Amino acid sequence: MCRLLRVSVSGYYAWRGRQPSRREQAEPRLEAEIQAAHRRTRETFGPERLQSELAQRGVRVGVHRIKRIRSKLGLRCRQKRKFKATTNSRHVLPVAPNLLAQSFDVQAPRCQMPPAGKSAGALES
Repeated sequence: MCRLLRVSVSGYYAWRGRQPSRREQAEPRLEAEIQAAHRRTRETFGPERLQSELAQRGVRVGVHRIKRIRSKLGLRCRQKRKFKATTNSRHVLPVAPNLLAQSFDVQAPRCQMPPAGKSAGALES
């Protein structure tokens, strides 16, 4: 395998036995901090705003590192969409005809409709 990767055998075993760097050791703590800040901000902050949020809590981390960790954890901020009214009741277009000729007029408030196939007199008894 060392020949395939073009590294020396002693270099491979030195790399394999090496302790994790300070950066690698801090990674799990940063992941937890970023996840907590992401939830605290209702998942709406991007990396720049998240960086200032973390700085207020004493965690110094760069924007690119936040982007990398968020990508690794699958965290994305929710996009706010502008409200768009989709119904325009004040138009001059023709209204479709009532083909079923249903009447929605009520006889009295909160009166019960008879079940299908029964007459109104069957409810009273």
